Amino acid sequence: MLSHEDNQTLVRVGPGSAMGALMRLYWIPFLPSSDLVKDGQPQRVRLLGEDLLAFRDTEGRIGLVDHACPHRGAPLVFGRNEDCGLRCVYHGWKFGVDGATMEMPAEPADTRLKDKVRIKAYVCRERNGMVWAYMGPDQASPPELPMLEWNLVPEERVFVSLRVQECNWLQAVEGEIDSAHAAILHGRIDSKGAISDWIAKRDLRPAFECQRQDFGMSIASRRKLDEEKSYWRVNQFMLPFYTLVPPQSKFPELSGHAWVPIDDENTLCIMFSYHPAQKFYDKTRELFTQGHAGRETGHASQNAYNPKSPTEPFARYWTKFNLANAFLFNYDAQTKTWFSGLPGLWVQDAACQSGVAPIYDRTREHLGVSDTGVAMTRRLLLETVRNLRTQGTAPQGVKDPATFMVRAVSLTLPAGDSWQESGREHMTARLDADFGYQP
Repeated sequence: MLSHEDNQTLVRVGPGSAMGALMRLYWIPFLPSSDLVKDGQPQRVRLLGEDLLAFRDTEGRIGLVDHACPHRGAPLVFGRNEDCGLRCVYHGWKFGVDGATMEMPAEPADTRLKDKVRIKAYVCRERNGMVWAYMGPDQASPPELPMLEWNLVPEERVFVSLRVQECNWLQAVEGEIDSAHAAILHGRIDSKGAISDWIAKRDLRPAFECQRQDFGMSIASRRKLDEEKSYWRVNQFMLPFYTLVPPQSKFPELSGHAWVPIDDENTLCIMFSYHPAQKFYDKTRELFTQGHAGRETGHASQNAYNPKSPTEPFARYWTKFNLANAFLFNYDAQTKTWFSGLPGLWVQDAACQSGVAPIYDRTREHLGVSDTGVAMTRRLLLETVRNLRTQGTAPQGVKDPATFMVRAVSLTLPAGDSWQESGREHMTARLDADFGYQP
């Protein structure tokens, strides 16, 4: 378990917080490019506890600015996006994507106030259909975008979805790096379906090994197949908030999440699934979009969303599955079909990750051997935050974008073989290179 002080260090991400300072050193993905149209409606955003507004101006440039007009605090979500700037509807003050004040119609023509007032603005970049923000201290010379394979492969190879989850970012991360839950939480009790046949169900007590990496942490779980072979699944945690999940054999794909903190109690879950070397499966893409037989897959389907008003951050990405309605838990299904009684893969994860509170009191935990990866990742995060605060030492990935060229792996190895040695080449991402082994 964590002390109260360490728990607070890890979960608080707002301005001035230790974890927030670390995360502001990195580029942060936050919207699909298609959400921002030239001179289109501005989109409310909240990142790391800061209320912001995203828009695309007449020339296609993206602005990420304060959501309130600096004149008298009117909401800029109602602003007119026109003529290369965002104009407040209250008194007509207009701002560019760089935060500079362009016009003050009600002020004298020779006013010097226009040159003195700026609105908070963060630099943005686009790549392969995703918008990224840099909220760090060096706005004039931000680092390069990270080389994350899911955002580098062609569009035909990748599927990306977004949703809001009502819990702290760390609870979501810890859920995905914990592979011990998969065969239990996602299992069936009627002996039907691929999950019931999953190889991990043969051994519900995996052995765990963790290894620190330049990018973060590798969490390996070993399940014994027989006296001669072991099955290894290696999940990856990449600083500051990425997780990678190993492929499975039927339709092998690489997948994972960016668990982007909206604030201390809400997380933007950006899920990506992709094939590294060939077109993504049409059938899988359809399943992700439509769901399956009324149930959710790993991605939020088009039927899962319950949009909020434009004044809410990430308004279109809230879903109908939440704590208020018990994630649409079905007790009858729990007694007859699905071990959890929850309607689909990501919903099962979200219900447990959200837990009993947006920020769980980790002083009440009782961790076991299966929580080795969780405990080691917490230790890594705490040390990384403290090194930054006390020594000014930033992680390697802040300046070296190639640090993120990593894959999760699933390997069947002879008993006694090292997953580190056997998996080293396969855990290194190389653009256009296939898996290199049979998942």
